[in-house]
Amino acid sequence: MKMKWTGVIPAITTAFKPDYSVDHQCIAKHARWLVDSGCTGLVALGSLGESATLRFEEKVEILKTLVTALDGRVPVVAGIASLSTQEAVELAQASEAAGCSGLMVLPPYVYTSDWREMKAHVQPVIRATKLSCMLYNNPVSYKTDFLPEQIKNLADENENLHAVKESSADVRRVTALKAICGDRLRLFVGVDDVIVEGVAAGAIGWIAGLVNAFPQESVALYNYAIRGETKKADQLYKWFLPLLRMDTVPKFVQLIKLVQQEVGMGHERVRAPRCVLAGAERKAALETLKAALKNRPKLN
Repeated sequence: MKMKWTGVIPAITTAFKPDYSVDHQCIAKHARWLVDSGCTGLVALGSLGESATLRFEEKVEILKTLVTALDGRVPVVAGIASLSTQEAVELAQASEAAGCSGLMVLPPYVYTSDWREMKAHVQPVIRATKLSCMLYNNPVSYKTDFLPEQIKNLADENENLHAVKESSADVRRVTALKAICGDRLRLFVGVDDVIVEGVAAGAIGWIAGLVNAFPQESVALYNYAIRGETKKADQLYKWFLPLLRMDTVPKFVQLIKLVQQEVGMGHERVRAPRCVLAGAERKAALETLKAALKNRPKLN
């Protein structure tokens, strides 16, 4: 189906069975729940999806599960991340064959590349298919930073690059991209706790994390922000921020999966080297969630 870069698009988690094999049934159920709650697409195989711990074949099967489960209701986007450019290209092509509508293209894992190398990695991936592509910029996690001028260069040379997930947590980047690219690219916030500020700066979408457990609140917050309903957005944001900040720390995968488990949609199981939260970290997370659930707002 045609890719529409807009709205709240979850970076969906990957569910595992007790033996740590992929739980396709749970993934399908979770995906349908997110879409039923108003999400406009799904991104699989991102950082939150524990992409680095998945084998190539597992990634393709997850994409097929999502495409089948959603049956054209919303687009499925494949996160394309790999140690090697060749494998990233092959995954992009396999994603197209699996029925995906778009790609979210990441810089190479582990190796901290300069601009020439970054471009040499992402451009072949973007050109590997005819699918609509989003560039994922996350200098905090990946130690590579696509500057606005460099993103414009990629947009000028690749007509199927249509969107940017900006995760620098600096909303000035949204302003800068708008100034240099105009409406050429669809700009998405990629960090949960700057969504309201990002929309105010010109972003039109949200690749979200806590949406995996709180989709209705996430969609409502985005809608309030995009419609300029400031009072409603501020009230909901104030309640939501302690949870949204879980998306901004190294153990964000464990935190979000724990919250999913506690609200009855998923399990906290993570693949090694990650371990589930324990001790003071777990207690603090559960206390934050308990306080949020106690004061959970009623949405109109």
